[in-house]
Amino acid sequence: MNVRSWTLRQWVIAVYGLIGLGLFPWTIWLSASLKPDHETQHWDIAWSGFDVALALAFLLTALAAWRRSPWVGALAAATGTLLLTDAWFDIVLESQSDEIRNAVLLAVIAELPLAALCFWIAYRTERFLSLLVHEALHLSPAAEGPTESDLVGVLEVTSDGEPAGEARDPDPPA
Repeated sequence: MNVRSWTLRQWVIAVYGLIGLGLFPWTIWLSASLKPDHETQHWDIAWSGFDVALALAFLLTALAAWRRSPWVGALAAATGTLLLTDAWFDIVLESQSDEIRNAVLLAVIAELPLAALCFWIAYRTERFLSLLVHEALHLSPAAEGPTESDLVGVLEVTSDGEPAGEARDPDPPA
């Protein structure tokens, strides 16, 4: 298959797959070569910047929900991911037993349940949008509604802007 005619979906599969596989040896090398202790002068900026990003993610998710935006699912997923990251680093980077206990307690009581709620919101939003598309494809009168080929996803469009094939076609014609 000619690489120049690959769809965005095919590029994502190849490039992201290679990056994911390449990160395993990189991670092994890092874990073997990094020192267990490290000091930085910008610890306060790193954490306050992260918390600002988390606050913005919560606010944007709330705004998207208020506006009934289809972006609410993606924003909720991003917020959940930030919450998991926050819990991970809070626990792993603490060095004293009472700080570790507090970080675990905060993760169990607040961060992990909120992350689970965010992922549930993202799942429900995706499911709802999928049902809307399904209804548009199958319940609209013939010749009035969009056809299945009209709704080829963005990941199924080739670099020249042409649809790669029918929606959900795993191997579009060459």
